[in-house]
Amino acid sequence: MQLVDAHCHFDFPRFDNDRDGVLARASAGGVKKLVIPGVRQPDWSRGRELAAQVEGIDYCLGIHPWFIAEHGPEALAELELALRTWSPAPVALGECGLDRLKGELAEQQPWFEQQVDLARKLALPLVVHSVRCHDEVAAVLARKRVDVPVLVHGFAGSYQQASRLVALGCYLGVGGVITYDRARKTRDALARVPVESLVLETDAPDMPPAGVRPGNNSPEQLLSILSALAALRPESEAELAGQIWTNTAKLYGW
Repeated sequence: MQLVDAHCHFDFPRFDNDRDGVLARASAGGVKKLVIPGVRQPDWSRGRELAAQVEGIDYCLGIHPWFIAEHGPEALAELELALRTWSPAPVALGECGLDRLKGELAEQQPWFEQQVDLARKLALPLVVHSVRCHDEVAAVLARKRVDVPVLVHGFAGSYQQASRLVALGCYLGVGGVITYDRARKTRDALARVPVESLVLETDAPDMPPAGVRPGNNSPEQLLSILSALAALRPESEAELAGQIWTNTAKLYGW
């Protein structure tokens, strides 16, 4: 099987001491590609450097809702310039979005909407951080008639919310949350949506699956997430892996 970790913070310092080893072990488990999302301007170059150095790594650039206070209005112009000119080229804009648990939605909303507009302007895929804001995210995407591929990463919500996002053309990121029995609502949703709407991700080093300590998640865990998804759905692991590879390639334009 060939797997893609569609959202992995592999540039974070957590991996500095064993990055090559983690990559080797992940590759042995089938992970052949991974995508590093950008979260704040001072760190954007780390993703680009890894993508330039390591075959199979791609990166995105964006301003995460947790870090908007660190950026002035000029950051959006600088984001556009980087998305247009950096080499190797970013594969998406993100991550950006809304988070009800950290910060103020009223402050996050204009940053999110301007990045949505920029993704549309540049015809780039969009990677969205949505924490207890799926309805608000869906409303923005619908109002703006977003016509680029969208990943709602680390999806955790109801079947109704998942269905609305899928109807808008979104892909849903399947992460470690589905390995927890208590996540009944999310497990039910991801068991029932079309397989063509799913991608796999770890969000490492965050969002650990069951049995992994917080902060210690890794792309090596992607196979365990695939196994948990297969336990919920009619497709086999091999069937899921093949379809999700295709889905992720469509998302990122590979």
